[in-house]
Amino acid sequence: MPRNHFRKDHAMKEKPNLSLDADQLRRHAETCLRKKPCHPRADGGGRKSVVDTQRLLHELQVHQIELELQNAELQESRDRMEVLLEKYTDLFDFAPVGYFSLDEQGRILEVNLMGSTLLGMERSRVINQCLSRFVALPSRPAFLAFLEQVFAGSGKHAGEVMLLKEDGASFWASLHGIPAIPFGGSRKGCRVAVSDITSLKQAEEAQRRVDVLAASNQELRREIAQRQAAEEALRNSEQHQSRLLEQSRHMQKQLRDLSHRILQVQEEERKRISRELHDEITQTLVGINVRLESLVAKVTVNPKGFKRHITRTQRLVEKSVDIVHRFARELRPAALDDLGLIPALRTSMEKFMKDTGIRVSLTAFAGLEELSSVKRTVLYRVTQEALTNVARHAQASRVDVTIERLVKAVRMQIKDDGKSFEVERMWRNRKGQRLGLIGMRERVEMVGGTFTAESAPGKGTTLTTQIPFNNGTTAPPGLCTPRESSVRPAMAAGRSTRFSPPGA
Repeated sequence: MPRNHFRKDHAMKEKPNLSLDADQLRRHAETCLRKKPCHPRADGGGRKSVVDTQRLLHELQVHQIELELQNAELQESRDRMEVLLEKYTDLFDFAPVGYFSLDEQGRILEVNLMGSTLLGMERSRVINQCLSRFVALPSRPAFLAFLEQVFAGSGKHAGEVMLLKEDGASFWASLHGIPAIPFGGSRKGCRVAVSDITSLKQAEEAQRRVDVLAASNQELRREIAQRQAAEEALRNSEQHQSRLLEQSRHMQKQLRDLSHRILQVQEEERKRISRELHDEITQTLVGINVRLESLVAKVTVNPKGFKRHITRTQRLVEKSVDIVHRFARELRPAALDDLGLIPALRTSMEKFMKDTGIRVSLTAFAGLEELSSVKRTVLYRVTQEALTNVARHAQASRVDVTIERLVKAVRMQIKDDGKSFEVERMWRNRKGQRLGLIGMRERVEMVGGTFTAESAPGKGTTLTTQIPFNNGTTAPPGLCTPRESSVRPAMAAGRSTRFSPPGA
């Protein structure tokens, strides 16, 4: 081997530092040259031409080493680039996303394996094809707008279109594009990443359908709930109507029984009046007629006894008048129209106590006579019927009648200390045996009032009647509770009244 020849493999024994600049490269080359055994000795002897030759040889050797170092560096860079290129190729070709490089006309310049797989064609056949060819007609306007945005802007743009494979199958694709200059060219281009989102779209569509079904189910549940509520309301209404119908039938039955009972009572009353008239008034009048006939014969026979016979005849006439008055009072008391409700009640109660021995007390408020004649008659008849029932059924020793003024109504309570009875059973009694209670309620309801009956063992019976006052005035607070006073003189206006039996 020549002395001045420097082998490449010998120079590569010193591993170059690829990051050195030119000065460092020269110094490194000189260091490598000094280490060589063929390096000339620097002893300072010899001629000038030898020195120049050696200097020139040194420079050539240093330059050769520099070239060898640079060559080694380039070789290493090439190996590294090949490794990186292989990695990039693997990443590019085997990526799970399709990568397309397009020019301004939308032609495909580059495509990876996944991109060609998505389109269902070989990569070589995909090159130079327009990507818009694989876009479904409904999605082409959106795809062209996407390309326009990519080429017009500098950032990243996204879109969704429907792509078609070579066999005609379609799939939804997500597009992400950025502007770029194609490799080896100067024209504008772009890079587009394509992902198959068909499963995502199907999932979204399924979710949308699920949401629609859920909304429909919710609406259906609400409708079912409304129908159930309507059915429940209808059932309740039917039950209510059935109850009302039953009550109506029951009331009709009561009215029929009441009508029949009224007819019976009227007929019985007519019999009683007829019997009384026949037994008392007729006999009295016959006796008067007989005496008048006898008087005609005795005028001449016994003038002294004529006056005595006239006196007896007058007594018979007076008795007949009293009987007629009694019938008239029973049919309609004159005191109720002439004197008022309080005197009529007092007279009726005095007669009731004389006939039955049952003590009765009356407490009424001032201004009671301001009620209309119809309402005063209702209160009188209710009291009269109640006292009749007490005398017939209660076996009581005392009855308290209280009439008080409320704000807009009049309330009358009749309470006895006699036997109790089952109120509801009496109301439901179909034989009409409790005509008194039904008649009292009918009378009170006729003037817009309410009638209730309460009865309990050991507490007797309380009948409550409440009717509207309807006189255009409102009772002052002090008149809500009646005040008691004597009833001996005629009732003074503006004062309350109490009537009690002697010794009560």
